[in-house]
Amino acid sequence: MPSSNKNIILLKLDNGYNIGFEKKEVTKMSVLKSKETEQKKSLPKIIKNPNLPTIAILHTGGTIASKVDYRTGGVAAEFAPEELISLFQELQQIANIESELIAQMWSDDLRFAHFSLIAKAIERQVSKKVKGIIIGMGTDNLAVAAAALSFIVEKSPIPIILVGAQRSSDRGSSDAAMNLICAAEFITKTDFGGVAICMHEHASDATCAILPACKTYKLHSSRRDAFQAVNSAALARVDYQTRKITFLQNGYPKCAEKLILKPKMEDKVGLLKIHVSMFPEQFSFFKDKRYKGLIIEGTGLGHTPGQAPNKESIIHKKIYPAIKRLVDSGCAVVMTTQCIFGGVNMNVYDKGRDLMGLGIISGRDMLANTALVKLSWLLANHPRKEIEKLMGENLRGEINPQIQYQENFLK
Repeated sequence: MPSSNKNIILLKLDNGYNIGFEKKEVTKMSVLKSKETEQKKSLPKIIKNPNLPTIAILHTGGTIASKVDYRTGGVAAEFAPEELISLFQELQQIANIESELIAQMWSDDLRFAHFSLIAKAIERQVSKKVKGIIIGMGTDNLAVAAAALSFIVEKSPIPIILVGAQRSSDRGSSDAAMNLICAAEFITKTDFGGVAICMHEHASDATCAILPACKTYKLHSSRRDAFQAVNSAALARVDYQTRKITFLQNGYPKCAEKLILKPKMEDKVGLLKIHVSMFPEQFSFFKDKRYKGLIIEGTGLGHTPGQAPNKESIIHKKIYPAIKRLVDSGCAVVMTTQCIFGGVNMNVYDKGRDLMGLGIISGRDMLANTALVKLSWLLANHPRKEIEKLMGENLRGEINPQIQYQENFLK
């Protein structure tokens, strides 16, 4: 196979994995067969089954609808319904498939404006009376996108499920097919009406979890079970072998009579992570650039530097005034925690009380990225005077009234 390094010989194994050897290690190499690049095969026309519902798949990129390209050794995206059926044969036994390409992009290229584009595509597909929608996306910002869409989609008559793949389809351990098929089964067999995520529940090919849009975090860069609910639990489980669906929570959103969308998002909202050795200019930036909202991912229970217990930290005395000027400029500033589990409690330490006195809003137990998209959505759809109240209200399952103690909080 073609190699990006001229000193490496790259081979494709029968199991789908690639293996490389340094040229100096190769004592002999023979060409068994030479072949020109394959032309794309014509695909058979799909005949729709009138007895099956229709699912729309919206594509934004990622590996979920990709397969190996043996000319380059990479993966090539396939978006047409015929191509999807050729990739995932089982889909035609579950539903008729429609597809729409929104964008071909990495998920780290997402902007707030893309969520509005996806919302318009959802509106088009709902008007066609589809049974449900699957949104294929790269996994790195999939959970953030799910949270954003959960606020944009105020009511839904159908399930809207975001699906990704941690392993590309040229690998023997690809999770693309199972995640997609489990999402389709969930859509066709339940009365769920809202936004959720479908990904591997465990490292094995046993079950997929239907995860809450606002309470899910990608906790691992490559594992197939990287997506886990935080301060919450999965909504449901889909057994890949039996196709049985088990709901794990009773309070899931059910299908509404009609779709209600509020797709506007405020672009000038940022996120700042607190770290050691900070400077007041890092906060002043958001005032100078006229940001309308800022999420602070604070330490512990929701803190920033601001006191000067010794001469080395004297610069911190300028941070609280910088925050105060930012709040006074009209910017809504919300505190979350950089801890994955747990939440903010700014009443425990004097630092937290100082920050509340400056006008910082508690983000409770919201994940930082969920708070980011919630604040963006609120600023675009509600008056500024309502923002503090609404940030503290549980609108889409993003806030727990009380976090229950779990001996093993990782599962």
